[in-house]
Amino acid sequence: MKALKIFPALLAAACALGGQAHVFAQDWPSKPVRILVGSAPGGGTDAMARAVADRLGPLLKQPVVVENRPGVSNTLAADVTAKSTDGHTMVMGVSTAHAIAPHLLKLGYDNNKDLVPVVFVGAVPNVLVVTNSLPADSVQSLIRLAKAKPGQLNYATSGAGSTQHIAAEMFKDQAGVFITHIPYRGSGPALVDLVGGQVQLSFDTMPAVIGQVKAGRIRALAVASAQRNPQLPNVPTMAEAGLQGVEMSAWYGIYMPAATPKAVQDRVYAEVTKVLAMPETQTRLGAIGADLTPMTQAQFAAFHVAENKRYGELIARKNIKLD
Repeated sequence: MKALKIFPALLAAACALGGQAHVFAQDWPSKPVRILVGSAPGGGTDAMARAVADRLGPLLKQPVVVENRPGVSNTLAADVTAKSTDGHTMVMGVSTAHAIAPHLLKLGYDNNKDLVPVVFVGAVPNVLVVTNSLPADSVQSLIRLAKAKPGQLNYATSGAGSTQHIAAEMFKDQAGVFITHIPYRGSGPALVDLVGGQVQLSFDTMPAVIGQVKAGRIRALAVASAQRNPQLPNVPTMAEAGLQGVEMSAWYGIYMPAATPKAVQDRVYAEVTKVLAMPETQTRLGAIGADLTPMTQAQFAAFHVAENKRYGELIARKNIKLD
């Protein structure tokens, strides 16, 4: 993986930061650490959080507990974290909450001031998947079906304003079709209904759908990325399938309350970077199609700003609104 070529130097720097942070934050953590997740179990954010938490606890010498707080386009967990004062709460942020929702919702916290980006974890592509009973075996046949049945095909998302929602709106715009949005409180329940045929399609993230696709319970028609994904090598990109301009990936990273001491941020950055460099973690997340190319904390902060600008412009240009 490309990440393996970059991690050694970054890991060395992280270890140095970890040593410095230890001097100034020797008593942290003094109790169990919480990683909040803004969606239900079974989705990409949950998978990322648990992969980190499982290895982070021994490094911090305290339990690291994942808590699911689904709702409000993944922002409920971010809201709780932003207002937390216990010094031991962080959120596994996702682009839905930290780059998309701020342009669609009135939040109870300031996305750019009340939370600080600490560690970039990785990114995964969205995938167009359909229920097995749907008579469409390609993107083009799906478009023909949707045009023949305007408004009768339903697409599931993990919530309004999610990457799934934005990807579907881009698809509708480029394909010239009308499909109906059915928002859920996370990818887990959305996929249950997709497998059961209650909804016909979804543009969910790779970690959420890869197991169901490989088990043959749903079908993947295209990946919404510039290149094919190694986990689904026979599935074309949207462009290869004849639909230009539909590219969408979800990214994940740990955010902490802005009042968190820099020494503690440095400790979290150092230890999570160690976790991400572990072969077991890279294998686990690579199996769900994740790109783990690392960033420094400063790079992550700049990326946060750039992604907000990109999505803000995209949402305004395509006049995307919540249902």
